[in-house]
Amino acid sequence: MKTWYHSWRAAIRIARRDAWRFKGRSFLVLAMLALPILGVSAADLTLRSAELSPSQALDRDLGGADARINDPSLGGAALLQDPKGDMYAPVGNFDDKPWPDGETDIDAGIPANSASLVDAEGRARLKTTHGLLNTEIRELKAADPMAEGIMRLDRGHFPRKADEVAATNAFLESSGLRVGSELTAHGLDATYRIVGAYELPNSLKDAQVNALPGALLAPLDKALAAAELPGTQTSTTYLVTVPGDAGFTWNMVKESNKKGVTVVSRAVTLNPPADSDVPYYEQEGPPYDQGGSDNTTELAILSTVVGLAMLEICLLAGPAFAVGARRSRRQLGLVGANGGDRHHIRAIVLSGGLVIGAVAAVVGTALGIGLTFALQPVLEDWMGKRFGDFDLRPLELIGIALIAVVTGLLAAIVPAVTASRQSVVASLTGRRGIRRSSRVLPVLGLSAVVLGAGIALYGSTVSDQVALVGGGSALAELGVVALTPALVGLFGRIGRWLPLSPRLALRDAVRNRGRTAPAVAAVLAAVAGTVAVATYTSSSEAQERAEYKESLPYGAVAIMSPESAADVPSMRDDVQKLLPTNVRADVERVVVGKRNCSAYGDGDGCGRYEIVLPEAHECPLWSYDNSDEDPASKFSKAERRKLATDWRCSDQGGGVGNGAGEILIGDAKLLTVLKIDDPAAEKALANGQAVSFLNRNINPAGADGRTADADADAKGGAVSSKGGPKAGSKGTIDIRLISAADIDAADAASMEGKEPPGTVTSIPARQISAGQNAYGVTMIVPPDTARKAGFTTVPLGAFFSTDRLPSDAQEQKLNSELAKTGGDVWLTVEKGFTPENSTTLLALAVFAGLITIGAAGIATGLAQADAEADLKTLAAVGAPPRVRKALSGFQCGVVAAMGVLLGSASGILPAIGLRFTERRAEDQMYARMLDEGWAGGSESTAPFVPVVIPWETLGVLLVVVPLGAAVLAALVTRSRGALARRAAI
Repeated sequence: MKTWYHSWRAAIRIARRDAWRFKGRSFLVLAMLALPILGVSAADLTLRSAELSPSQALDRDLGGADARINDPSLGGAALLQDPKGDMYAPVGNFDDKPWPDGETDIDAGIPANSASLVDAEGRARLKTTHGLLNTEIRELKAADPMAEGIMRLDRGHFPRKADEVAATNAFLESSGLRVGSELTAHGLDATYRIVGAYELPNSLKDAQVNALPGALLAPLDKALAAAELPGTQTSTTYLVTVPGDAGFTWNMVKESNKKGVTVVSRAVTLNPPADSDVPYYEQEGPPYDQGGSDNTTELAILSTVVGLAMLEICLLAGPAFAVGARRSRRQLGLVGANGGDRHHIRAIVLSGGLVIGAVAAVVGTALGIGLTFALQPVLEDWMGKRFGDFDLRPLELIGIALIAVVTGLLAAIVPAVTASRQSVVASLTGRRGIRRSSRVLPVLGLSAVVLGAGIALYGSTVSDQVALVGGGSALAELGVVALTPALVGLFGRIGRWLPLSPRLALRDAVRNRGRTAPAVAAVLAAVAGTVAVATYTSSSEAQERAEYKESLPYGAVAIMSPESAADVPSMRDDVQKLLPTNVRADVERVVVGKRNCSAYGDGDGCGRYEIVLPEAHECPLWSYDNSDEDPASKFSKAERRKLATDWRCSDQGGGVGNGAGEILIGDAKLLTVLKIDDPAAEKALANGQAVSFLNRNINPAGADGRTADADADAKGGAVSSKGGPKAGSKGTIDIRLISAADIDAADAASMEGKEPPGTVTSIPARQISAGQNAYGVTMIVPPDTARKAGFTTVPLGAFFSTDRLPSDAQEQKLNSELAKTGGDVWLTVEKGFTPENSTTLLALAVFAGLITIGAAGIATGLAQADAEADLKTLAAVGAPPRVRKALSGFQCGVVAAMGVLLGSASGILPAIGLRFTERRAEDQMYARMLDEGWAGGSESTAPFVPVVIPWETLGVLLVVVPLGAAVLAALVTRSRGALARRAAI
């Protein structure tokens, strides 16, 4: 008794024999199916291997210790934390009192009878063969068993003496040093010897130097403080090991929290307590549960991408199976003549997809595993971290491999059905027979196009779900794919106006839609994706161009050092030496406290300054009083909308001018570099007056600091009908200097709406003319005026105008020179808006072109197999040999042209839908900002979200790609076909 098993076994044997006989076609399909499997399996294995288990992550953080104790800088106040130590908060409510701040005694939080190990980190400028390099310094006794696993020794040994250091391979590579070299720090006379090289398993690209505790950071900080230079900003944690096997328990964590420290515990992280046992959740609320929404969205997107990729492969591989079925039709006819029915024919063709799909699954998965294993060091270096384990997950790899099998079967379905419908006589004689096109498929396709377009339109204009846009666009594209046979027939109507060769090619494509439609659909799918991405990218680029704010005038250069003033003179000279500069405008900044205080205002003994606004100039939306009420809540929605564009609530806009503070100490040369044409401003600077670019900073002349109209603009009042001090107005700018001792009191006073402590100094000022772009500069104060006011100033940097835009080579050389300082250097070269997507668009066009040529080539090969009799007839009636080449080229060009045209029309829909969705979201955000009074200055401009069609990309796809496909097909086609006898009827 014969069962389905025997029939499928025979079918698979026939398919395996045919696949081996036609190796070229089999390899083509095998490659199309195996390459995606190779990539996906390799990516899965790489990501799983790089994904650390909780235990492995703790080994790299804690080494062999039980816990790490950190100082959260809450001044020793008792706190609560979550089990992982990521989130914490001081015990109690601090809404009506200052937040605790200050250093904590970590030793107090270490349990008794515990072993501890100091782990301190800071940054310093180290001398290298190229100059100075700002590097992280880590003081940790790395050879201690408690630190095992945090650093992996590569060669040499870890430091054993105070004058020894080890360095990461990344530091040695960037510094030009090696094991055995001497190392010194900028500002410290001591010399250290590099005795070993190591790596950080989680940060292979980090440059770091390891020293014994107390050997480098402490003496360096002492030397830097003596030279009035910024310190290393050292932070210290402790690795702790407790007696017993239980580890650092949750109860011990809570006891340490009472001492004001946070704890990362191995035992607690691996076995966290119940949420009900975590006091932090009782005070701050339960942990946020995102649920499955994000995972569902990601799964939907992944499923859509995989589905479209499978569809593309099916469309590309389907014609190849059709070629095999067409060339094997005599064999299939013999099966039918010997008693085989239609399901046997279908089984033989489907078995071809099954055999090649199974081989592709095995080959793709094996190559993916092998390449991942062979390239593991390269992948680790590229990701910047070592793998945890080589994590093979059989179920995931099997699932990925099954995609190839399923795709092979799906690609063979249409050829199998087509082959099974041929009569035995037609198969044995080689005749094609007459087949009518389906009337149901176009109706389904048109319905899918309308429904998909409607869903995409609804998602972009009514709903906030981006998934609706993507899903609707995919459904519409599938509808166009279903409509392709009917659309190919419509293209045939233009054949009457074409010459002989293109007319024959178009007629052949229309008469044989079974092989033309899949190839056209494959080109359509590839081009549609390319056009969608290109349209979205071009539209985003147009929006970015419109929103781009110049940091400086075109070609101008600015250099600033907000941390170290000592390096500024050499930096200025480097810019003038290496760039084509013209005018140089030196600028300084104001410091309160020590001269080595950075522009950020941090550090011991460092205060700050602030601009004291006239009461009538304060923005009502930002002015707090002694109540806890939000100032904006006092106004209606309409009033907040008006206040959002009020002159008192505007900002200066973008630029590099205010990057290091609101006050720049400079002269009229800065106006020249910024291309500010205002003779009155130049005269004011020459006369010792400050120049203000923000009119709310000007305190108009008067006994009480108010203008005659100030009563209408008083603090907390309604929307101002005035425009503030006009251009050319004179007055003063009031600056409050707050010492380091008064910082906390000043912060508390500001939150309560009270006058902060500090000394207020007034300097004469003039408001700049309207319509001038100051590129973020708030005010310019002449150096003499700053000194007379008693300000302490230090060099900040310089602004330069240039004769021409500096080249990339000049900028790179300057960067290498500036890197030798090892400090935090800001270099800005204004090059105007530079699109970043031109390469992306070119790559997309090339990708679509390759897919188009490949799909069209497959269709052309099938057409040649079908039209061999017609070509011989043409030769018999006297057609020259070039007709064969021309016909082949036009067949390929026709398929490419139809696919590109339909794909271009299909790809614009999703891009427009996504842009409409973004426009709606930005309009809603803008309206909310106005309603809440958040918008100010440049943010008061309505959003600009254009839709731009990439005509250049479309031109390349519509003209160059079909023409290239036609020429390539003509070149690779032989002029004369092989001789063959006529088959007997």
